[in-house]
Amino acid sequence: METIKIKIFGLFGMLGSIIAQILGGWDSALQTLLIFMAIDYITGLIVAGVFKKSNKSDSGALQSNAGWKGLCKKGVTLLIVLIGVRLDLMLGLGNFIRNAVVIGFCLNELVSIVENTGLMGVPFPPIVLQAIEILKKKSNEVKIPKGDESHGL
Repeated sequence: METIKIKIFGLFGMLGSIIAQILGGWDSALQTLLIFMAIDYITGLIVAGVFKKSNKSDSGALQSNAGWKGLCKKGVTLLIVLIGVRLDLMLGLGNFIRNAVVIGFCLNELVSIVENTGLMGVPFPPIVLQAIEILKKKSNEVKIPKGDESHGL
């Protein structure tokens, strides 16, 4: 029985290292993103399950469909990080694009965490809320240029 347990843990460890390597390595940026994602998901569950104030469902209560959508979004976020990693490799940029993508998603998760904890009634210092508002406005101002049709972009 002990050898089966060791093999299962070994398999999970191997899969975890492969995934981390594919996502650009197990560094502080990836760790921070995953921690923020977990905190956002957990606070979202608390807002819906305990406080019944979620804006993801009509009743504000916990719904498995909303939770599943949230997990899918987090999975797609990691796929976009993978795209950043591959672009960096292709262009020889080190971790430039990947880190920019990770930082962007960390900020997005942070905004969501603050919104969730705000729905719970957790007070925040006004300076933190002002900084987040500035980040939100700046992210809304960023426009992604459309590709030139003649080049197939």
